[in-house]
Amino acid sequence: RRVHGGIIQPHCRTVLKATVITVSVFVILYVVMSGLELLSDQGLRTDGRRSFEHRSINCRLGILKQADGSALLEQGQTKVIAAVYGPHEVTRRTTAVSEDRAIINCQFTTATFSRTERKSSNTLSDRRSQELSLQIKRTFESCVFTNLYPRSQIDIYIQILQSDGSNYSTAINAASLALINASIAIKDFMISCSVVYTNNTSLLDCSYIEESSRQPSLTIAILPSTSRVVLVDSVSRFHMDHLEELMDAAVEGCKQIHTILNNKVRQYITNISQQMIAQT
Repeated sequence: RRVHGGIIQPHCRTVLKATVITVSVFVILYVVMSGLELLSDQGLRTDGRRSFEHRSINCRLGILKQADGSALLEQGQTKVIAAVYGPHEVTRRTTAVSEDRAIINCQFTTATFSRTERKSSNTLSDRRSQELSLQIKRTFESCVFTNLYPRSQIDIYIQILQSDGSNYSTAINAASLALINASIAIKDFMISCSVVYTNNTSLLDCSYIEESSRQPSLTIAILPSTSRVVLVDSVSRFHMDHLEELMDAAVEGCKQIHTILNNKVRQYITNISQQMIAQT
C-alpha cells in the first residue's frame, strides 16, 4: 500500500475496493461449491433465522411523484422499486385495444449494480427478464378488476435495485403495493413467497446463498383472503412427494408477509388522512 500523510491514495483505494469485491465473490462461490449446510444442527440458517422465519420487511409508498403509484420494498437485503402508470389511453398502436377491459403491461428489469459481481446484459438474462415480465403480467391480470377500465392501459415497471435472494417474490409484492398506492381496484393483495427445500425442511423467504445452493426451490403467489394460488414457479427439479410440503410452507409464508404489508398500508393511509385533516 502507498500511504501519504496517513491517507491511502485514490488508486490504492480502488485496488482495495476491487479486492474486497473479488473476495466477496469467492466467498459466495466457496459456499456454493463446498455444499455448506443451510441449516445447522440447532435449526439456524446461515443468517441466523429459523426455517419458518422471513427476513425483515420495510416499505415506502408513493416515493415517485411522477408515477400514479409507487413503492420501495426491502425484504432483507433485497430491494425492489415498482411504479404504476395508469389507467391511461393505450399509447402503442401495435397494442390491441380491448373494448371491455384494461390491458396490463409489465416490465421487469434488474439493475446492473444490484449484485456484487457486475454482469453485462446478455441474451439469457434478457430472456429471463422477459419471461418474468410476462408471468407478472398474467399474475396481476387475475387480480386487477380490468373490467372497470375499458379501452385503457395499466403499466407496471419493476426494477431490482439490490439482489440478495427472492427477487421474483419481492418484485410481485412491490408491484402489489404500487397498485394499491395508485388506487387501482384489485380483488386482494397479491402476495408472493419463495421456499428452498433442504434436509427435509422448507426454508421461507430464501436468501441469495440459499438460492445458489442448488437445492429445490419454489415461488408462489396467492390471494391471501381466499388462499387461492395464482402463480407457481420453479427453476429446479424436486420429487413430487415434496410438493405439498413446499406449497404449505410457501402459503404460510405468504400469509405472514401479508400481515406485515397490510399493516404497513393501513399505517400509510392513516398518516395521509391525518395530514389531510391537519391541512383543513
